[in-house]
Amino acid sequence: MSPVVHGFDWPDRFVVGTVGEPGARTFYLQVRDGREVVSVALEKQQTALLALEIDRVLDELRTQDGNPFHVPEGTPVELRDDEPLDAPVIERFRVGRMGLGWDPSTAQIVIEALPLAVEDDDEDGMDAAPEPDERLVVRIPVGSARAFALRTREVVASGRPLCPLCEEPMEPDGSHECGVPDDLS
Repeated sequence: MSPVVHGFDWPDRFVVGTVGEPGARTFYLQVRDGREVVSVALEKQQTALLALEIDRVLDELRTQDGNPFHVPEGTPVELRDDEPLDAPVIERFRVGRMGLGWDPSTAQIVIEALPLAVEDDDEDGMDAAPEPDERLVVRIPVGSARAFALRTREVVASGRPLCPLCEEPMEPDGSHECGVPDDLS
């Protein structure tokens, strides 16, 4: 059976957001086009890496002679989206692997999210990842990609404050077991 592909070209909205309190947040990648909304859960580290890689690709494209794809240096104000996730947030799947690409024919960033794979033993006794049941593929223009990356960095940074000594997250009440030895603090 072929997988269900949640494909979005030029969606109305594509954002990262969270549900829950700092320290117990679940991160979601959410896309909406018309009345169709798809939300997939991912790890904070995946979220941060996605924003970093989008900015890296856009920065590389900006350096091309004459900036032929009109990649903005910063985030266009009119493309900022600071609204919460569309409710209700219904998780389609938890992301395992992600891919990031560039389509020069449409001047769009292409993001693909695949669910965590359930390992199956094949006949040779080797673990083989089965074809995923579904996937999310989103194509967004360069300005929207820049806005997405900015929002994503802000969402990631809005979590628990970091300890100034060990740089590990502190609890919302300020409590923390610092990993730095007492003689170094």
